[in-house]
Amino acid sequence: MPVTVLLVDDEPLVRAGLRAVLEAQDDIEVVGEAADGAAVIPLVSSLRPDVVAMDVRMPLMDGIEATRLVLRTVADPPKILVVTTFENDEYVYEALRAGADGFLLKRARPAEIVYAVRLVAEGESLLFPAAVRQLAADYGTRQARDAMVRAALTDREAAVLRLMARGRSNAEIAAELVVGVETVKTHVSAVLAKLGARDRTQAVIAAYESGFVAPS
Repeated sequence: MPVTVLLVDDEPLVRAGLRAVLEAQDDIEVVGEAADGAAVIPLVSSLRPDVVAMDVRMPLMDGIEATRLVLRTVADPPKILVVTTFENDEYVYEALRAGADGFLLKRARPAEIVYAVRLVAEGESLLFPAAVRQLAADYGTRQARDAMVRAALTDREAAVLRLMARGRSNAEIAAELVVGVETVKTHVSAVLAKLGARDRTQAVIAAYESGFVAPS
């Protein structure tokens, strides 16, 4: 089955460009478009896309609020890929904190766009580039550091979190730690539970905000 994608951007030319790139792939299908975040919920409910490519800045409802609404109201929500012009945009960081699964620049090359959609659709790794890692570190708080201490991660859980923060998939983590993929999944679940994180994105943000992982 192809990966189905909903495009959400207030610029028709951006939507047309993304559609052309994605529909050139045999394993990706664009199932709908929207010009504002306010239209996302009904379209997600009716089309059930695997991935929503979401512009972060839109006139009526921005990508941050639309992301929150999707994750709060839709059962089995799609993956959300934030699409933006500026890589150090604080809106991007807030969208990731709201639960988006990855980040894509509008000027990305076609191969990078396709890779991003496939990666977030798989759901086992994150698009978390250097600029966003630095933003997370800059937003670090004492509360985040205290929460990381209270989590009391084991050495192996800590190693898994560090690799998650570098964008590694479960299979890649398993290869680096020389353990099985199921063992990695168990550790990932434990990390999320101890940090009170909804998903990998939230756990990785906590890692950078707390200083547990440096943004280099």
